[in-house]
Amino acid sequence: MTEFLSDNFLLTTPQAERLYHDVAAPLPIVDFHNHLDPQAILQDRVWSDLGEIWLEGDHYKWRAMRWNGIDEAHVTGSASYRDKFRAFAETLPHCLGNPLYHWSHLELSRYFDWQGVLSPDTAEEVWEVAGSKLSQHDCSARGLLRQMNVRFVGTTDDPCDDLSAHKALAATPDLGFTVAPSFRPDAAFKIEKPDYGTYLDRLSDISSTPIRGFDDLIAALLVRLDAFVEAGCKATDHGLDRLAAFEPLTRSDRDAILDRARRGEPTTAQEQADFQAATLVELGRAYTQRGLVMQFHIGALRNTNTRLFNLLGPDIGCDSINDAAIAAPLNALLNAIENHGGLPRTILYGLDPSQNEILVTTAGNFQDGSEPGKIQAGTAWWFNDQLDGMERQMTQLAQMGLLSRFVGMLTDSRSFLSFPRHEYFRRLLCQMIGRWMAEGHMPNDMALAEDLVTRVCYGNPADWFLN
Repeated sequence: MTEFLSDNFLLTTPQAERLYHDVAAPLPIVDFHNHLDPQAILQDRVWSDLGEIWLEGDHYKWRAMRWNGIDEAHVTGSASYRDKFRAFAETLPHCLGNPLYHWSHLELSRYFDWQGVLSPDTAEEVWEVAGSKLSQHDCSARGLLRQMNVRFVGTTDDPCDDLSAHKALAATPDLGFTVAPSFRPDAAFKIEKPDYGTYLDRLSDISSTPIRGFDDLIAALLVRLDAFVEAGCKATDHGLDRLAAFEPLTRSDRDAILDRARRGEPTTAQEQADFQAATLVELGRAYTQRGLVMQFHIGALRNTNTRLFNLLGPDIGCDSINDAAIAAPLNALLNAIENHGGLPRTILYGLDPSQNEILVTTAGNFQDGSEPGKIQAGTAWWFNDQLDGMERQMTQLAQMGLLSRFVGMLTDSRSFLSFPRHEYFRRLLCQMIGRWMAEGHMPNDMALAEDLVTRVCYGNPADWFLN
């Protein structure tokens, strides 16, 4: 019988144990896509209690709590953080098999040195232990990142964000890690949004660029993109909730669609697809020229519960996997970008796990020999960053592409306590490779295996985001 969360958690062969403990565990973390608040890092925020830092914005936990029958007052509502924490402690024993169970206990162990099992019976002990730790300097925002040996933090930022926190962080001596903005221009091409005109006004103001037509929109975005690059930006990101066949638009068509969207008039699904593609083709060329990484997050079905959306807004645990077809429109989009100025380094993430093979084979279509793994099938995303999902994604990448060129794991999280997810990923990767060695699927060559682990866990992402 294996003890829960032991030193060899997830590791079942001697090869896996050696690979994790000697190779993967000491490596720094490059977390190139997350939703951390740069202002919190600048101010070196401290949290008053575990409820605040654990439950303030974690929609994974909110979703589980609702599923367990917890009323909304104890999820996102008016209850105290202590009472919300008790509600989560009541929920966690029902999360067996859910990655929240492992993540939560890893966080309690790694940040707070608490080794037990959280339940209603142990909730008060955990509350007191965590509260005592959170009052110490190494549990501030910066301290938590340093504890996990984080070298790079890639936040997610709108073109209209002022970037002042990033600039101040870049000028902070002895920070110990890099915090870089990532350019997320979704609001500029999602013309179906009711506040699209208001957004264009904001973008025009911050870029000092009057936006009268499509070319002006691109010009304004490029002004902001250059400001991001000046602030240390390494990557861009795009939420492509819907991919559909698109047609090239004439200049007058682009201008007419933008004008109607700005005035709040309805646009068709086809016009939305055409406008999105036109914008991404122009931006893709700009990313290539500036040496930026382009990320596509594909296939989320968002804000499906209108009652909670109207009450709380987006990103509150009411999104799910979309099953729309993506192969043809994704390949067409990448092809259009490539023929309009060349593809930048690109990472493709899919929320529908049945489409993993589509992403891997699509990435293979656009490798151009200029560098290894230029187009990536990104790590298992959101609902898939659990054991089965991560192993499935890496297995299919290994079988249809090159696992050794993979840029690996990221948290995609709003929580400063989420970095043990890298440990979770690294343990699983070492377990997979160790099992391949033990079963004769690869040579029992530890140097070969160590090189693979080092590349995926640190070397490849460091080449992309630190160099």
